[in-house]
Amino acid sequence: MKLTVNKEQIIEGLLKAAAIIPAKAGAQYLRSIWLKAEEGSLSVMSTDANIEFTGRYPAEVATPGLIGVQGRAFVDLVRQLPTGVLHLTLDEASGNLLLEQGRRTYKLPVSGAEWFQNFSAFPAENAVTWSGDFLQDVLDKVAFCISDDDAMDAIACLCMKPRGNGRIDVCGLNGHQFALVSFTHDELAERLPESGMLIQKKYLQDIKKWLGVDEIELNITDKRLYLRSLDGAETLSLPRAAHEYPDYNIFMSKLASEDMHPMTLARKEAIEALGRILIFNTESDRCTYMDLTAGEALLSAQGQDVGSANESLEVTYNGDIKRIAFPTRNLLDVLGHFVSAKIDMMLTGSEGPCGIRGGDDTDYTVIIMPMKVSETTYYSEEDV
Repeated sequence: MKLTVNKEQIIEGLLKAAAIIPAKAGAQYLRSIWLKAEEGSLSVMSTDANIEFTGRYPAEVATPGLIGVQGRAFVDLVRQLPTGVLHLTLDEASGNLLLEQGRRTYKLPVSGAEWFQNFSAFPAENAVTWSGDFLQDVLDKVAFCISDDDAMDAIACLCMKPRGNGRIDVCGLNGHQFALVSFTHDELAERLPESGMLIQKKYLQDIKKWLGVDEIELNITDKRLYLRSLDGAETLSLPRAAHEYPDYNIFMSKLASEDMHPMTLARKEAIEALGRILIFNTESDRCTYMDLTAGEALLSAQGQDVGSANESLEVTYNGDIKRIAFPTRNLLDVLGHFVSAKIDMMLTGSEGPCGIRGGDDTDYTVIIMPMKVSETTYYSEEDV
């Protein structure tokens, strides 16, 4: 293998490939970034045995070939080199890859092509075009509500499900919070299975790192999700989870019931007040109590060792729920994912799910569970 390539044209792809390599991989195949030189291009490939990344970049190829290099070391070296042309040559005698730039020369051990296992090819038929920045925004709005515990099966996954008439729900659930983004995309809705598609949370960060603001192509098979840049240069694929997702319509329907009591407040003022309340939370008492009247929500917290806090928020409210408590940090996190100046909190009971929406956050709903208030002032989260 012998080729010439510009650092600027491959460094971004190398960084994406290195991000996928598992930190503690025993198999040489998984520790490697694979370099495949073909006429006019250099392909960069990596996998953790589940996610697969392939990037193809322009190169002047004198001798084609396929080798694996120690992924992280190779990327660290290229990253620290100055911009400019890189010469890559496989030294058949020593079995090393020679990397040269000007008067700099480096030798790196390689894995032979016999170690390589073919990656899944992007299925071009019936591929769907989608906005990369829109998908990025959807993931940001949902991922924080997905369980981090892989043992939780379906609720450790993002769910993408068609709802009819081209509508799609994307949602995440962790037992005490739920986030839902709905949008219309006729072609994607047709490609999704009726039962929905589940992607484990641990893969979402890799998708976000790969995504840009440009349009992408997407396709789905029985076992995998494929994403590809519109020019076909980069492909990312990952496995679909096979769990059955809970019926979230059960608790979404509660937000439309006659027992729902809406409360409207200013988001920025609420975030600032909750930030101060948080100072007075402790490990054993980590919530904000809200005493509600028609025009005011009195926020309070009392920590045994840190003192107490009381804040007043102006609200619009006309309901029967007089007192409710929320985990302060969780509520702060939820409000931080909205952009609306005014927020509607849909209260269904002192221990029932509370929906949160904003006028400028189109088709976006987050549900947070209140904390159960007992006479002994012990608080525990209730599952959705």
